[in-house]
Amino acid sequence: MTEPVSYSISVRLRRVTAEEGYVSVPVTDAVMSPEPDQDGNLHLDPEKLWAEAIRLGSRLDTWRIEERDVTPHPIQKAPEGVFESGTDASTAS
Repeated sequence: MTEPVSYSISVRLRRVTAEEGYVSVPVTDAVMSPEPDQDGNLHLDPEKLWAEAIRLGSRLDTWRIEERDVTPHPIQKAPEGVFESGTDASTAS
């Protein structure tokens, strides 16, 4: 008995995993504004603070998965090895 012919469509998916981690950024001159404000007080420099947090986070090994999202990939293309030179690689000899 012959099996019925069936067709399928390959859909390229993308899975994006967002992770979270925490770092403690020491409050030192490295993250402070170099000049005092008009009130005479020194304040944190947000750009320096974020840069230091990212530097510390690049060495972090305690990341925790926050979410995982699977969506259609915005660029659809055939999987590698399929339709090489106009033929289906699975049936080409």
